[in-house]
Amino acid sequence: MKLAERMSRIGVESAFEVLVRARALEAQGRSVIHLEIGEPDFPTPAHIIEAAKKALDEGWTHYGPTQGLPELREAIASEIRRTRGVDVGPQHVSVVPGGKPIIFFPMMALLEPGDEVIYPNPGFPIYESMIRFTGATPVPMPLEEERGFSFDLDLFRDRLSDRTKMVILNSPQNPTGGVIPAEDLKAIADMLRDRDVIVLSDEIYSRIYYGEAPVSISTFPGMLEKTIILDGFSKTYAMTGWRMGYGVMPEWLVDAVNKLMVNSNSCTASFTQRAGIAALTGPQDCVTTMVAEFRRRDAICRGLNEVPGFRCAIPGGAFYAFANVRDTGMNSRELADFLLYEAGVSCLTGDCFGKYGDGYIRFSYANSLENLTEAVARIKKVAPRWETAAIAR
Repeated sequence: MKLAERMSRIGVESAFEVLVRARALEAQGRSVIHLEIGEPDFPTPAHIIEAAKKALDEGWTHYGPTQGLPELREAIASEIRRTRGVDVGPQHVSVVPGGKPIIFFPMMALLEPGDEVIYPNPGFPIYESMIRFTGATPVPMPLEEERGFSFDLDLFRDRLSDRTKMVILNSPQNPTGGVIPAEDLKAIADMLRDRDVIVLSDEIYSRIYYGEAPVSISTFPGMLEKTIILDGFSKTYAMTGWRMGYGVMPEWLVDAVNKLMVNSNSCTASFTQRAGIAALTGPQDCVTTMVAEFRRRDAICRGLNEVPGFRCAIPGGAFYAFANVRDTGMNSRELADFLLYEAGVSCLTGDCFGKYGDGYIRFSYANSLENLTEAVARIKKVAPRWETAAIAR
């Protein structure tokens, strides 16, 4: 027996591979500062945990509706109406185990060989992986540092074609922390409104921003009926291990997602959904406090900008610093390995987020200020190694 051909088209997330190597170093007694994994370094808020415990005691341990508990779907619809100002109801909501199924399921339902998907690059690696898995053609849209890691709108217009079936947007963005300006989203909406195309708007970091609130493309005229909003609980409420996300989309697509859900997962765990209700309807000061703590971005970006050969823009959202390291003279993969093995700082090479990420390194600042300060100090300590090499060249 051999694997099906389509398995050759599916990728992985490099963050987990790097984590394994970092853990192996720690097992040897080495000190490693983890800036590779993208998850909040906070515990799940107590009232959410208590809601899950209560749900377990009350017997929420059995199958639930494939689409999600009605009370949770209503809470999600209410949240979307409040934060995006769009008219959606529980019938537009699909609750799934994690955010990734809202990438996987709609792509499976919509894409065929010959279709094209425009997606951000560098971007979350699962976008390209799943596009290729369906047999569709990935069309990378480079994110430009000088535009705050947003698209070149003229290039976007040029890459639209009659074969474009889906456009993926991500704001705030992984890995760059960039936030797409409202005027750019309006321009993109104007280009897409009259096309037979659907937008997958990945808004998983929607509550983690440091300036003006991110705008959803669904808010522009004519776009709600052709937009899939991907959001969830992992980043906002530090619930990565709970595996619970959701999509908000047109009803005809909800039906297709339900079919894929029932064939793969049956339903999302009932007791975690009860916790989700508590997360959305309970006190939100936990989110405010967490985002305020993520202002540690200023310290790490300032420190990285003091490293020879590094240039790091200030991110507008999420919790990633995406440093331009081209002036070190090392390629980003070589440098990321060097930082892990020589400095004990575990980070991700930019090209694991796509070819346009080459020359960058992503540092997750979802770690303590003390550890971030130590990480920068370690990087500065080994910087003379590439400075000397650059002079020699």
